[in-house]
Amino acid sequence: MKTLKKAALKIDSALEAFILIALTAMVLIVTAQVFTRKLFNYVAPWSEEITLLLLVWFAFMGFAIGFREHIHLAMDAFTNLFGERFNRIWDKVIRVCTFAFGMYLIVYGWDFAAMMKDSTLPATKFSNSVVYGVMPITGVMICVYSALQFFGIDTRRHQGLEEENIS
Repeated sequence: MKTLKKAALKIDSALEAFILIALTAMVLIVTAQVFTRKLFNYVAPWSEEITLLLLVWFAFMGFAIGFREHIHLAMDAFTNLFGERFNRIWDKVIRVCTFAFGMYLIVYGWDFAAMMKDSTLPATKFSNSVVYGVMPITGVMICVYSALQFFGIDTRRHQGLEEENIS
């Protein structure tokens, strides 16, 4: 079990690192794009496509990280009116729905990526599957996180950051 946890943490860390690299690359590409447009009246034809591709991957993988860290929207003001037992059951229902959403992303994301494999992006000539390939990856991430949370395993890796920012 310890080996499985270590492997999962390594994969999770690699995905997080990819997200940070994607964000950094987006900022650098857009900055260069603005700089070259203003100074040289030139924009690299691939810059907009790559930025859009990175934005899509960043957003979808960010959704999964949001599920992992429990930062998705919640209506605590309403559920706090009910007892602890209700909230435990309601949390299980939420985990099952989240898992179902992850499965939806896996199945239909895979189908959509496969359907788009023959069309290409105009500037880079990448297959459109590259854009939509993030959907099944995000689905797997969401399914893993929601299954672990369903069985009471805390998946949060960045706990206590809120308190540090307040003080």
